[in-house]
Amino acid sequence: MSQTATPYLEMSQAIIEAGGEALKKCYQCGTCSGTCPWTPVTHFNIRKLVRYGQLGFDGIEDFMWDCSTCKFCVDRCPRGVEIIDIVTAIRNVYSGGGMLPQSLRAFVGSLSARGNPWSGDQAKRNDWAKEKYPLYKKEMEYLFWTCCTVCYDPRNTRLARATAELLNQAALSWGIPSVDVNCCGESVRKVGDLELFERLKSVNLNYFQTNSVAKMITVSPHCLVTFKKEYGEDYNIAHFSEILASLIKEEKLKPKKDFGGIKVTYHDPCYLGRHSGIYDAPRDVIKSLPGVELVEMERNREQSMCCGGGGGGLWMEKLKGERLSDLRVEEALATGANVLATACPYCITMFEDSIRTLNVDDKIVVKDVTELLLESLEINIDEPVGDACEIV
Repeated sequence: MSQTATPYLEMSQAIIEAGGEALKKCYQCGTCSGTCPWTPVTHFNIRKLVRYGQLGFDGIEDFMWDCSTCKFCVDRCPRGVEIIDIVTAIRNVYSGGGMLPQSLRAFVGSLSARGNPWSGDQAKRNDWAKEKYPLYKKEMEYLFWTCCTVCYDPRNTRLARATAELLNQAALSWGIPSVDVNCCGESVRKVGDLELFERLKSVNLNYFQTNSVAKMITVSPHCLVTFKKEYGEDYNIAHFSEILASLIKEEKLKPKKDFGGIKVTYHDPCYLGRHSGIYDAPRDVIKSLPGVELVEMERNREQSMCCGGGGGGLWMEKLKGERLSDLRVEEALATGANVLATACPYCITMFEDSIRTLNVDDKIVVKDVTELLLESLEINIDEPVGDACEIV
């Protein structure tokens, strides 16, 4: 991407200023590149990206969009450099200059115009509920924060319904947000459009404050991290796998269907695992299911392979052979598992695509742990049961 010298020098200085102390702390040891999951499969080099940012080298825009913010590098950096903050800062300088890659422009445009990244009609945000689940009221205990992916992506609307059914089965007091809310903004923040993120965030904060929201449940680890770390409020928010594990332990939900000895392997989502430290709850749910054998992939828990969907990766175009989700599906197949379970809608989308790409849909299926638990209760999500109080 050619630029005249003066504008480029100004942009280089902007990168150095945006990177701040984190950019200065890196002493180029290379640990980040040595642990980055992208290093073996693409030209992306996180150490090189940071160095280009430090020195203001031309050409940084050619490879700055590949980071999926998986946090491998941050956890292993000997100097504790917040590398993801550097990536976000660099991207902010370029996205602000209108230099987003083509594959991200529709995503950002949809967020700006519609408040969601799926080009969905905001008025239809709750259509997945089919007028069978309650809107949140101040007197309710939990807001079930339905992320954009489970509202608009046809595969993941099944996860939204499964969650709603289990909330009803456990007799919790809960409701979903109105159609007036926006995307939490996590992905657009990671691709660098901080101004748009603040706009989305402002709308949601107004909704939370107006409705006196105190406790939230989400199935998206990306929403979980964003609300906890980026919204500036001390919200009591839990990932649904944590709630489920507690409900099972308290015997408020009792798995009963015998799965007949199927093997399930569990993929730790980056934003639930490395970013949030939640590893046991989803496994506890799986272990509670009769007739299920949990088999671990070689890389699991803190060492789990990234699916590639974070940092805007869900909306990025990737060439065959450069998809981390393909590698992860192959790792899952190597365990002999019948089911690849996870606890993140981004991971579900990435793995579903890879299973089709690899033509292995007859060998393994992808399910959220929530869907597995609902199946164990022998509930059909196409025919919701239980009272839902006031309908949407």
